[in-house]
Amino acid sequence: MLHGFRYSVLAAVLCLAVAAGGTAADASAADAEERGGGEAGYLEATFAGGCFWCMQPPFDRTDGVVETVVGYSGPDRKRPTYKDVWSGKTGLAEAVRVVYDPKKVSYEELLDVFWRNIDPTQEDGQFADRGKHYRTAIFYHDESQRKSAVRSRKNLERSGKFSKPVATSVEQYMNFHVANENHQDYYKKNPRRYQAYYEGSGRGAYLRRTWGK
Repeated sequence: MLHGFRYSVLAAVLCLAVAAGGTAADASAADAEERGGGEAGYLEATFAGGCFWCMQPPFDRTDGVVETVVGYSGPDRKRPTYKDVWSGKTGLAEAVRVVYDPKKVSYEELLDVFWRNIDPTQEDGQFADRGKHYRTAIFYHDESQRKSAVRSRKNLERSGKFSKPVATSVEQYMNFHVANENHQDYYKKNPRRYQAYYEGSGRGAYLRRTWGK
């Protein structure tokens, strides 16, 4: 599943160690819960950018973001476990749900945050992580988000920033299954392990090389 990078074994060990602490089914009550969104005029956005540990920090740092939650998004599947998703057979992808205040940050700005934290040209996953469950995708919640996502992707393709085609898909949002608590805010709970994974997977070096510090 993980190969091609110096720290790929470390990455696999870290993921399995965290998975051992519970499953997405442990949060089954939260699966049906609408956390954020709808209150005080807040809206939701959902993005898949490979390992969800790495996608929470950039959105948390974005002014106007009220809450982020990591989980699994894609075709409907009742209460998937982490192992279910890791099998790559569910059609689900590791994703982050972003609850935001549209008065402070626009959906287009969130798209920009998303693009700057992934490799949009990688077709088989993200960095050291391989498989459909690590694909990059924008899950649109309504027609306005769909149009913005498609336009944003086209603009990125036309920018000449990348020599390869943009592989990120734009998919209709269907559901979001909340991951177990051990995965939530992993970068805060285990900063050293998170940093080792972030760099060891190849993400850190790629993003600095592509976008600068």
